[in-house]
Amino acid sequence: MLISNLELVPGKKILKHLGLVQGSTVRAKHVGRDIMAGLKNVFGGELKGYTELLEDSRTEAIERMQKQAEAIGGNAIINVRFSTSSVAQGASEIFVYGTAVVVE
Repeated sequence: MLISNLELVPGKKILKHLGLVQGSTVRAKHVGRDIMAGLKNVFGGELKGYTELLEDSRTEAIERMQKQAEAIGGNAIINVRFSTSSVAQGASEIFVYGTAVVVE
């Protein structure tokens, strides 16, 4: 599956637009990560636990979007965008969306 944040896939011709596809996941913080984050706030540095959590969340949301595109016959997704939102205390949603297309 080709995924592009552009409105096209360079070197490919779009044969058919299939419509909007999306994927999301909601994740909560882990108490152990919160303790380490608190220490990092004092001493500085990357919050690696949160970095890993967000990377896992993005990967899962993309996989869900890809499955939706495949289900409607797409072999590429263009104009991909990400969004995040807080849905509850300590929990956030990662949302990804784009347009499923068929390319040659």
